[in-house]
Amino acid sequence: MIKCNLSTLMGAKKVKIADVARDTGLHRNTITLLYKEEATRIELDTIDKLCDYFDCSVGELLEKVKGS
Repeated sequence: MIKCNLSTLMGAKKVKIADVARDTGLHRNTITLLYKEEATRIELDTIDKLCDYFDCSVGELLEKVKGS
């Protein structure tokens, strides 16, 4: 299973979904789905923008975890 650490990154930076949407140009619904870990797919451009915004690597944003 792939885990998205967006909520953790947002908490560390103390930003809201609206802040990330405004600052990255990503759609609010996309960010919400990733935040709640309900997204079924993610565009490479989205990953790139989020990694730039949070100054993190792909491995810090997304990680493979054991489980279903």
